[in-house]
Amino acid sequence: MTGASTADAATARLGTEGADLLALAGAADANLVELQRLHPAVRVVLRGESLLLTGPAAAVEKASAVAQRMIDAARRRDALDPDDVVRLSLESGADPGTGPRLVLPGVRRVIQGKTSAQAAYLQSILDNDIVVGIGPAGTGKTYLAVAAAVDALTRKRVRKIVLARPAVEAGESLGFLPGDMQAKVDPYLRPLYDALEDMMPAERVQKALETRVIEIAPLAYMRGRTLADAFVILDEAQNATRAQMKMFLTRLGVNSRAVITGDKTQVDLPNRDDSGLFQIERILPGIEGIVFHYLTEADVIRHRIVREIVRAYASDQEATE
Repeated sequence: MTGASTADAATARLGTEGADLLALAGAADANLVELQRLHPAVRVVLRGESLLLTGPAAAVEKASAVAQRMIDAARRRDALDPDDVVRLSLESGADPGTGPRLVLPGVRRVIQGKTSAQAAYLQSILDNDIVVGIGPAGTGKTYLAVAAAVDALTRKRVRKIVLARPAVEAGESLGFLPGDMQAKVDPYLRPLYDALEDMMPAERVQKALETRVIEIAPLAYMRGRTLADAFVILDEAQNATRAQMKMFLTRLGVNSRAVITGDKTQVDLPNRDDSGLFQIERILPGIEGIVFHYLTEADVIRHRIVREIVRAYASDQEATE
């Protein structure tokens, strides 16, 4: 970056050599428009192999940090849209592009964290026996855990994947559900199916389910089992009771690892204090091989408005406590 400034204004020239300029600018220059929206005092112009930012020196400095992250992402040929620009503007840690990248050959996908916290979370999953991922909706807690599980299965590091969820209604009574037991619990487990089907070809998912190489089941089905050579994920752990959480953690056998994901703001148990997630957050830190990883609204990867909704609910909760 080179800079020329007066007392009131500065210009930063960022080189874009090697970057995919279409990805950098976005459809109809949407990414550049978003960058300028986030930094209204700065004028943004893509010219040749340079991105020029002009405006007050302090504002240009802040915008340049975001613009450099955009250029780095475009050089890696990462997908980049206005929501990604917003996330990059919230980043303060290491470049997420330097984190682990999981190559899933069946669907020709590369999965990696989109924020530095997500990249660190994924690295924690790869390095530890038990990882507890805590954060609001849309932060990739379950998605990245499922990706790590599929990667471990593909590389034959485990022999099976077990995905579990507490079957707790989200504040409403669903009443009688028709069909056999599987049909009754499938609505609770649908998010796990969705993540799995995004990682593997549909026919492979179906075969793995039929041969029980992949199991998707309510948490209550784990009682009495020992899970060896398995990658086990407990999703929506905030709705597991203390007894259920202890039961789940003591199922792990030889060569198994577990990821527990939860959102402490979405407890659907009658008594919030009964949540096993709150208990393990208090009693398990410090045990070797167990890592707690926290994600925030800055890591939300859904529609940008979801981030604002999460922030609004958090502010309201703080005001009423």
